[in-house]
Amino acid sequence: MEATAIFAALGVLVIASPAFFFLGRKSGTSAGTAAGTAAGAAAERQKQLSAKATAEDTEKQAADSARRIVADAEREAETLRKSAVVSGKEELIKLRETFERDTRDRREEIETQERRVGEREAALDRRSESVEARDRDLGRRASEFGRREKTVIAREEELEKLVGEERRRLEQMAGMSAQDAKLELIKRMEEEAMADAANRVREIRESAKRNAEREAKKIVALAIQRIAADHTAESTVSAVSLPNDEMKGRIIGREGRNIRAFELATGVDVIIDDTPDTVVVSCFDPIRREVARLALEKLVTDGRIHPGRIEEVVNKSKKEVDAQIIERGEQAAYEVGVHGLHAEIVRLIGRMHWRTSYGQNILQHSKEVAWLAGIMAAELGLDVAMAKRGALLHDIGKVLTHEHEGTHVQLGVEQATKYGENPLVVNCIAAHHDDVPHESEVSVLVQAADAISGSRPGARREAFETYVKRLEGLEKIASGYRGVEKVFAIQAGREVRIVVVPDQVDDARMSQLTEEIARRIEAELQYPGQIKVVMIRETRTVEYAR
Repeated sequence: MEATAIFAALGVLVIASPAFFFLGRKSGTSAGTAAGTAAGAAAERQKQLSAKATAEDTEKQAADSARRIVADAEREAETLRKSAVVSGKEELIKLRETFERDTRDRREEIETQERRVGEREAALDRRSESVEARDRDLGRRASEFGRREKTVIAREEELEKLVGEERRRLEQMAGMSAQDAKLELIKRMEEEAMADAANRVREIRESAKRNAEREAKKIVALAIQRIAADHTAESTVSAVSLPNDEMKGRIIGREGRNIRAFELATGVDVIIDDTPDTVVVSCFDPIRREVARLALEKLVTDGRIHPGRIEEVVNKSKKEVDAQIIERGEQAAYEVGVHGLHAEIVRLIGRMHWRTSYGQNILQHSKEVAWLAGIMAAELGLDVAMAKRGALLHDIGKVLTHEHEGTHVQLGVEQATKYGENPLVVNCIAAHHDDVPHESEVSVLVQAADAISGSRPGARREAFETYVKRLEGLEKIASGYRGVEKVFAIQAGREVRIVVVPDQVDDARMSQLTEEIARRIEAELQYPGQIKVVMIRETRTVEYAR
């Protein structure tokens, strides 16, 4: 109703506004005629009536529109209310279903747990019954063991009494106490054990020797057969031939100035004696001796011998020898089949050509060792290249012994390590005289090849004094043992034959004694190759029938 009243008021204002406007204008004009006034009043009334009718229609339309709007709103509100009720019911149904489902799941879970608890209780009951039964069984066993223990103790006491009586009876019969009998028994058992052990060791050693020596001899023989190297004994002097004895005076020069200049430039000693047409150059350094020999030969051939010419020829000879050193080192490496050597290592190999050991040329010896080691490595399926490399370099330190402190093994190891050689090659150098343990089979082959090359007949020579001292040392070592009657060093000291007293050394002791003597010889003496120790025990009984 309020909305209807508002719309009616608005209509009145709209209709009345032209009339007020018109009256305003009229008040501003001059007064008209009476007729005009009446006509205007009639028109004004007509307009008011028309406006009133329009306002009533508008009011009626507004009221109808308001009623429709209210009806639509009431219907929409009722629809929303019904929809809200339906949604609430659906939500309530869903919540109820969820609650019922959760309740059912929890009930099932509780029932499952109750069943598990029941099963565990039943298992515990069964286990408890089993434990009780076991306890009862253990109780019965404990009581039974107690009875048995008492019985055993009683029997032990009875046995101790019997053993004591038997011991006293045996002591009375044997006239020996139990301690003495025990010591005697232990002594006899030790003697029997030592004899058995010695016999067993001898059998094992002989069996191993029979099996190993067959293959070793085959391999070594094959390697030696394939090596045919010629060696000549070299010393610390070199002889230079002269065309005539007059050349000796020219070599000496006026007041000896030429020979002094030559010795100062080369570092050697020139020996001029009564030997016809020969001058001897002496020096412990083989390189300097070779330089001096070449220079002297060139001077003799040229004929011009004076200090200036001597210095020029010596420098030229040094360059030639340096070139020969490199050439011989490369040639040796090529012949053996060793590649990738450092330039300084190649130079050291070339210098071995002018170095000897017991009269044996070191370069030829090293090449021979390399060939032997390579052949044996191939036969055994080992690394042939590594064996040849270690064998070729095993005596490389000998060319430095005149210039540096230390043994040739130490110097060789230092040089090989310095120039990046393989650790196996370094071990071959270090272990070929058993200074350090062998780390591979290759180093053992290098040592064996070195022994073969040095010990073969004619390979080396040694001074008579050294030879005599080695023989005396062998006889002294072997004679220092109890039971040794005679000692003979034969085959140039490569074999020792020992004759023992039969009553003091039995067969078992012979095996131990030969082993001890061999190890002592290895520790105390230095010798090329190997020394064979042979022990002889002979018992003779002689009786005459008359």
